[in-house]
Amino acid sequence: MAAKATETVAKAPRPAGTPVAKRPGAANAPEREAPKERHPATSNAARTTDRYFELKSEIHKKLIGVLDVDRVSSIPKERVRSEIGRVVEKLLDDERVPMTTAEQNKIVEEVLDEVLGLGPLEPLLKEASISDILVNSFDKVFIERQGRLQLTPVRFRDNAHLLHIIEKIVAQVGRRVDEAQPIVDARLKDGSRVNAIIPPLALDGPSLSIRRFGRHVITSDEMIANKTIMPTMLQFLAACVQAKTTILISGGTGSGKTTTLNAVSRFIPSDERIITIEDTAELQLQQRHVIKFETRPPNLNKEGGINQRQLVRTALRMRPDRIVVGECRGAEALDMLQAMNTGVEGSMTTIHANSPRDAFSRLEAMILMADLEIPTKVILQQLASAIKMVVQVSRLQDGSRKIINISEVIGIQHDHIEVRDIFRFRRIGVTAEGKVQGRFEWSGETPAILERLRIGGIKLPANVFDEAQDVNI
Repeated sequence: MAAKATETVAKAPRPAGTPVAKRPGAANAPEREAPKERHPATSNAARTTDRYFELKSEIHKKLIGVLDVDRVSSIPKERVRSEIGRVVEKLLDDERVPMTTAEQNKIVEEVLDEVLGLGPLEPLLKEASISDILVNSFDKVFIERQGRLQLTPVRFRDNAHLLHIIEKIVAQVGRRVDEAQPIVDARLKDGSRVNAIIPPLALDGPSLSIRRFGRHVITSDEMIANKTIMPTMLQFLAACVQAKTTILISGGTGSGKTTTLNAVSRFIPSDERIITIEDTAELQLQQRHVIKFETRPPNLNKEGGINQRQLVRTALRMRPDRIVVGECRGAEALDMLQAMNTGVEGSMTTIHANSPRDAFSRLEAMILMADLEIPTKVILQQLASAIKMVVQVSRLQDGSRKIINISEVIGIQHDHIEVRDIFRFRRIGVTAEGKVQGRFEWSGETPAILERLRIGGIKLPANVFDEAQDVNI
């Protein structure tokens, strides 16, 4: 039997662009992608940044051997700086790391911020123009400046570093954050509000947000200069506050409710006794007779918690002329409402809502949370009797904040509380630069509150309803 000849076939080269034939049954198999090469510049920058964090970490460890870090806050800052300087010089000599004097000074300041402050956040906290600091993850830190969000080059070493800073913040106000209690509210020494959430609830690592308030309380002149409100609107609001009119300030998140409340509270007479109630202390009232209350979360055993409702009841026993609640969020709205209807006039609070009418719908829902089976009709009557004015605040698309409505409660119609605008900001359009155009103006309605002002001996300028003001037109 003749042997079968074996034929060797050489493969011809495949022309460029010709698709590769796939084996039967492998039609859905994904093609392998060539490994992506890291750009040399990116790789070098990453290595430099990592080495920079390593240096700071080593300096921090060596500093612990020189200073008692637990008592470092009581040590003069200059002594701490000089000790850090010596550690830096020795470490750079040992490691033979070339570094200029300016770079050495920078690393000294950053380690100082790590020891005495909040690490990478310190430079941001020193900038007065920043209103929000938003840490999405250890390597993504955003800020809000003039109503616009911006990504910053600030970063933490890793998730553990970010968590350490969060723990440092909450420890200052006697709270803690861990897996058993992964959400926490706190405040900084300057009054800024802090909210943090950590794993397992935060999937990409710890997250932190800081709402800046600072020590400066915005003045009436600044509100007018920023075109947040026009002068006659402010005069009308001031008269309402002096006449002990109960005011509800409504708006969305970040619209400026607390800032407006701080500014409007300046018109409260200095001889009145004011009690403030908040979840996290943010209000900065300027009067001399102010008592501040703050809620307390329960401990691990679910004991010892004090909520706003309990504090409102306590405040009523302390002879207040006015009660100011930082924000109504739940069943405390019922106690606040009863306080307003039993002699504590001129009180103020804020609420999250998109319009004056929505604000009353939310208040009604909160009162029902008290679970006392109060008829809806009774709730509406009490709301209409207690609250006389609603100030609607909004953050517009260009980042500016405006008081877009000052509305008066006129009664109940069709099972809803009716309000009518006294002043408003009427939007017209947007400029080529993206600035919102509009006009502050009187609505044409004469407010019923004028009679109360007259009886109280409070006089308004004759032209208070005649003025109008154009914005970016």
